[in-house]
Amino acid sequence: MIVCVAVVGHQNNPLYIQSFTDADDALKLHHIVHCSLDVVDERVNNPKKSGPTLNETFLGLLYPTENYKVYGYLTNTKVKFILVTTDLDVRDADVRNFFRRFHAAYVDAVSNPFHVPGKKITSKTFAETVSTIVKSFGLSSAG
Repeated sequence: MIVCVAVVGHQNNPLYIQSFTDADDALKLHHIVHCSLDVVDERVNNPKKSGPTLNETFLGLLYPTENYKVYGYLTNTKVKFILVTTDLDVRDADVRNFFRRFHAAYVDAVSNPFHVPGKKITSKTFAETVSTIVKSFGLSSAG
């Protein structure tokens, strides 16, 4: 189950963060997202030879905690997408599919002529699309 998704700007400024749990977990999830940015920066600035290449947008599992797994995705414009899930046995294909759909929704939201680049995403349509993507996470993998 996805418990939190976030969009973070290229200067590590939060553009959108949404948690899908109780309100008392929201602060903890914000902290997890913030901590994951260090791991993203480390992977981007010090790529491993065997790890994903720089033109690979999916960063994979950033780090597991006792209760969560944190995944990352980096766009060409250095905007970071963070996914926090409670499923400890998530398939990479499901996460890649989620990020592909999430990225498409993000592109639609920032393509709006009324959106100011670098500012928080306040679009209700984007929030509804994200909720739909989150609810369908892992369901399409039955084939």
